[in-house]
Order: sequence, then C-alpha cells, then structure tokens
Amino acid sequence: MFYRLLFASLWYILPAYIANASACVFGGGTPLDLGKNFVDGRRIIGDGVTYKGSVFGIVCGTLVGLIQGILVDSNVFNSLDFYGTVLDHVILAFFLSTGAIVGDAMGSFIKRRLNIERGKPAPLLDQLDFVIGALVFGYLVAPIPHEMIIIICLFTVFIHLLGNIIAYKLGIKDVWW
Repeated sequence: MFYRLLFASLWYILPAYIANASACVFGGGTPLDLGKNFVDGRRIIGDGVTYKGSVFGIVCGTLVGLIQGILVDSNVFNSLDFYGTVLDHVILAFFLSTGAIVGDAMGSFIKRRLNIERGKPAPLLDQLDFVIGALVFGYLVAPIPHEMIIIICLFTVFIHLLGNIIAYKLGIKDVWW
C-alpha cells in the first residue's frame, strides 16, 4: 500500500521535477526580472531565474506529462489506478511545471528580501520552493490527498539534496546545496 502511494506521489510530481531540473540545465540568458531592483533596492529575483530556463522547464515538464498520458492511455499502468486522458495529463503537467518555475522564482524573491545572495543556502526554502509552487498550481487541476503532499515534500528534500550533490560532483553547480 505504501509503495503504491509513494509511486503515485512521484508520478504526480514528476513533471515539476523535470521542469525544475530542465530550467537549471537549459537556463541562462536574460533574467525574468530584467535586472531590475525591488523597492528595497535589491534585485527582484536575480540572475538565476531566466526566460530561457523558464520556457525550457515548462516545455520539458509538459512533455513528461504527454509521455505519462500516453503510458496511462496505453494501459501500461492500468493496475495503479491512474486515470485521465492524454490531454488531462498534459494539462496537469503544464500546471505543475509552471507552478515549479513560479515557485522557484518566488523562492529567489524571498531570498533576495532576506538578503541571501544567489547560490547561498536557505535550508528548506531551496528544496521546497519549486515543489510548493507546483503543488499549488497542480492542486487547481488535480487535487491530491494530504498524504501524497507530505510524501512529495519529504521526498523532495532528500532528492533535491542528492541531485545537487551529483550536479556539484559533475561540475554543473558551483555548490553542493
């Protein structure tokens, strides 16, 4: 029972994970805040959240939803009670991916307000900003049980740290957190 819930939770949030990772990998270029400062004199978001990364993140996450929809439609996962059309999965993935990008941007906004520079750690905020954004946006389209939300948040903290450590070891990130 627990494994089914764990798998369903990860299946649900997978487009957001891919969106967040893709934004990092394919990012760069013009920042969303266009280099502007907020009323407090600090950058609105900073250089880490870019148009290119945001678009690639949303597109890649949405494509994952398309693949999920095709797999469900072809009955690959019929024993796990996944429902919905391919279009339902694409729409959910778009909302999850967009929420992940918005959540990441909000996390950067909060870090700037707290005077935490880009790349400096903000425990839990760094790990959960994108997933909270994804869950809020995704809940609008496909609400999930509270148990799944808890599993997603707990799993995300660990998987995010592990992913960052691997990215650091591969030279993709400058810091391990």
